[in-house]
Amino acid sequence: MLNLQGKWALVTGASRGVGYQISLLMAKQGCNLILHSRNLEHTQRVEREVRALGVEAYSIQADLASEAEVSGMLDEIESRGTQVDVIFNDAAIQVGYRQDYWKTPISDFDISFRINLVAIAMICYRLMPGMVARGFGRVINTTSGIADQPEQAAYSASKAALDKFTRDLGVKVEGTDVCINLTDPGWCRTDLGGPHAPNSVESCVPGIVVGAFINDRKSGRLLPAQAFTGMSLEEAVALAETM
Repeated sequence: MLNLQGKWALVTGASRGVGYQISLLMAKQGCNLILHSRNLEHTQRVEREVRALGVEAYSIQADLASEAEVSGMLDEIESRGTQVDVIFNDAAIQVGYRQDYWKTPISDFDISFRINLVAIAMICYRLMPGMVARGFGRVINTTSGIADQPEQAAYSASKAALDKFTRDLGVKVEGTDVCINLTDPGWCRTDLGGPHAPNSVESCVPGIVVGAFINDRKSGRLLPAQAFTGMSLEEAVALAETM
């Protein structure tokens, strides 16, 4: 298992839900953190908590639906001179459940693809070349197992596009020490998943982060977080490397 102590990780959607769990677990492993949310006030609590664990951290803000704000966020990271070693593209949007799916507004697709795919592509295109140049990096893109629900077509389609983007990009770094993989937290009780989801948000750890610690130079895999529930991080990483 890789030792990421002292490395820098960017976590989008870090203020709550799965992103919050990622941030805490990575801090416990000694990883410094760039904490993203739409508003700096949202990450104040998690920034205090991870700093208390002995790591460096700072917050950045951006509406991921805005190309200009995503670019500005990345500009700020670069202006600080932060070498990003790990990326957790966790933030996502799931628009309303369209009972009459024949009347799904096209705006659902626009906002879903902007946040769930385009922003992620922008982050990867900006930060991954540095990883390749340095010879190390880990990118973990959060997808979803949602299927057979035209009531949520925009969300489902945007995640399917993210899967394709990740796997295609993974071909270009396969066999190197820059790895890009997918993770699925499962249906968890979060603001996005809703109160009736079968899994607690805590159940997604440690599986949600195993893609950062694998050391087998493979890319393009799906590492479903619920497959690792109840394991130690070391056990989870060992299992992930057999997938």
